[in-house]
Amino acid sequence: MKDLISLHDLTANEVQDLLNLGLKLKKELKSGIPHPILKGKTLGMIFTKSSTRTRVSFEVGMTQLGGYPLFLSSNDIQLGRGETIHDTAKVLERYLDGIMIRTYAHSDVLELAEEADIPVINALTDLLHPCQVLADLMTAYEHKGKLKGLKLAYIGDGNNMAHSLMYGCAKVGMDCAIATPANYRCDAEVTANAKEDFKASGAVLTLTEDPEEAIQNADVVYTDTWVSMGQEAEKAERQKIFMPYQVNKELFAKADSEAIFMHCLPAYRGFEVTEDVIDGKQSVIFDEAENRLHAQKAVMATLMG
Repeated sequence: MKDLISLHDLTANEVQDLLNLGLKLKKELKSGIPHPILKGKTLGMIFTKSSTRTRVSFEVGMTQLGGYPLFLSSNDIQLGRGETIHDTAKVLERYLDGIMIRTYAHSDVLELAEEADIPVINALTDLLHPCQVLADLMTAYEHKGKLKGLKLAYIGDGNNMAHSLMYGCAKVGMDCAIATPANYRCDAEVTANAKEDFKASGAVLTLTEDPEEAIQNADVVYTDTWVSMGQEAEKAERQKIFMPYQVNKELFAKADSEAIFMHCLPAYRGFEVTEDVIDGKQSVIFDEAENRLHAQKAVMATLMG
């Protein structure tokens, strides 16, 4: 592993190694055992999309690993004022030991990783969100004791979360069912790649427009906001189209009786999910949010250690 751009790029063993390391670092932290694996190293964190969980978890994680996190907004660097990604990459690699970037265009992350001789971590693009899914898989393992053979149902928009969940489930042998409206399906290229990953693992991928079909016997039920950053102008239209995909008590009851509920947050109660589900006893959203810290520490330690 030189970079973390997409879980599709990793082998099943590499994904499992990251999950194992994340669980190990979490246990050590809870036991008061320091792990300054990245002492003296600096991570540059480029944000053109703001975030609560991403910034806090990467900053705290890098600090716990003994390194220094350097926050760089689009207002702080020349990339936001027209400097090329090539030039930015070549400058930053002289100063930093790694780059984390959270942005809109996936092509920007690909170019940054190609040009920079230091590790690049994709902390979110409009296409993929691999760090979140590593945290999700950690959380599912903690609550279910295994991953292989489980079923995850994702209900909602065919967005970056749906894409990375397909990749992640395939790598660990989880069945995955994705339910989206007809005009909001997952990206065709990502879907083709995911089908190859599922073929390799033997797990089953189901793509449907019917949320009830997707959620049948699911061990993990997942949803995300219907209106991602940059889609605000579509809010009213999207809410109308996606309301039949709301994860409410009636729909959730069709999953396995011991199913857990996940959401990458921020959540909008009364829209993609109702309060009785997201705040119910089977919701693990805050365990999931916490595990962003530990999963990302595993990524940083692996790439920069």
